[in-house]
Amino acid sequence: MRVDKVSAIFLFLGGLLFFIIVIPILNVFTEQILFHFPNFVHSLTEYTVLKAVSVSLFASFLAVLVGFILGVPLAYLLANEDFLGKGIVEGFVDLPMAIPHTAAGVALLVVFGAQGLIGGATEPFLHFERSLLGIVIAMTFISTPYMVNSAKEGFQSVDRRLENVGRNLGASRWETFHRISFPLAFPHIFNGAIMAWARSISEFSAIIIFVGYWPTIAPALIWSRFHSQGLTKAISIAVVLLVIVLPIFVLLRHLRGRLFDKY
Repeated sequence: MRVDKVSAIFLFLGGLLFFIIVIPILNVFTEQILFHFPNFVHSLTEYTVLKAVSVSLFASFLAVLVGFILGVPLAYLLANEDFLGKGIVEGFVDLPMAIPHTAAGVALLVVFGAQGLIGGATEPFLHFERSLLGIVIAMTFISTPYMVNSAKEGFQSVDRRLENVGRNLGASRWETFHRISFPLAFPHIFNGAIMAWARSISEFSAIIIFVGYWPTIAPALIWSRFHSQGLTKAISIAVVLLVIVLPIFVLLRHLRGRLFDKY
């Protein structure tokens, strides 16, 4: 296959980035398997580790679901409507990606904590700190911008004339949305869901500050084991998380390609 100069340069630069990403991951994985395999097996079968990974997976799924239910309508409005303060809304949607996640945790604690604006009012019957609900809220706060922005790009790519034709044929606004706009924008929404899930399952700082160490998520357990038992124990948990999460991520990407590349 003939490769021109531009393709060669791009191949080199892209390969360099791929190298930077892959080498640390492969090094951790191979070192654990080759030199610390008993630690890996122990972590793979340890109840505390499996429970932490399960909490991370379940909470991240709920965060994506909440982001989908609340974020897609907002994305549709941002893509199709002009209103006063639209730029401010878009700025606030993007803000969780820009601020330090420690600051995000503090902000959530001030609002949803036991002495917070909302948490104080609901404290007798609903707790956000040290709860799965708090973890989901923190993950949703951090990850939703990826869902909203990706969905907004999807809705912006839909030809408005298609909706107009549907409306002229007697379809309601809801019918044009779920029969025309949503299906055409869904590849972007699906991609946003993947990114939101990946961001959710990796979150640490905001959750620790807002929720605490219980229920324990996988990143928090890795941090705790690193400080209490050393690097080797922490790496074994990280590899367990990698072994479980990476195939899911690859499968979702493959599924997206198979279903939506034609779009």
